[in-house]
Amino acid sequence: MQGQKPMKSHILQLALFLVVLVWSGYQPHDYPTWGLEVFPALIGVAILICTYSRFRFSELMYWVVLIHALILLIGGHYTYAQEPVFNYLRSLLGWSRNNYDKLGHFFQGFSPAIIASELLWGLHIVRQRSWVIFLSGCVCMAISAIYELFEWMVAEISNQEAVAFLGTQGDVWDTQKDMLWCLIGASSMLIYLYFSKRHLQPENEEKTFHSMYPSK
Repeated sequence: MQGQKPMKSHILQLALFLVVLVWSGYQPHDYPTWGLEVFPALIGVAILICTYSRFRFSELMYWVVLIHALILLIGGHYTYAQEPVFNYLRSLLGWSRNNYDKLGHFFQGFSPAIIASELLWGLHIVRQRSWVIFLSGCVCMAISAIYELFEWMVAEISNQEAVAFLGTQGDVWDTQKDMLWCLIGASSMLIYLYFSKRHLQPENEEKTFHSMYPSK
């Protein structure tokens, strides 16, 4: 019975993702930008589904990834520069730009931080919490750097067609600020994991993780 509750939760999460995916793909701002923004979410969810029977992450991780995926789907539908809630906040708070992309880049660190930590710890790759935290942070910043390089490559190939995807909104320091928000997101999650009594603890390891290669 204990295993049925997480399973139901994960089915609910997948159903919510699929509903928002269908909504996101219906008449988005433009389909090239939609595809570029949504692609990471599709790949991430596909990997989690394919590895679900071999490696089980914590419940917190699945919810964090779902929120991150929904942020990507919403950003793909409207583009990050035109997301309506943050456009309203821009007018209300006097922002100079739509800051929805900052939320996205925060989760670009927040989400991979818990994924990397649970993989490093759960697969016995690293056995010291401090090294798990440090290496997970390195993974997050590497992902951020690779993504910025990917954005640059798309811009070089498509010229002005990549403006909506880049979402710089005229800020020459947008790339550096994106990486800063990734660092803030990763640091927030890693601080929580380091002091948490439910993560990265030997006595809770068997409750949290399943072996990558379960016994037959």
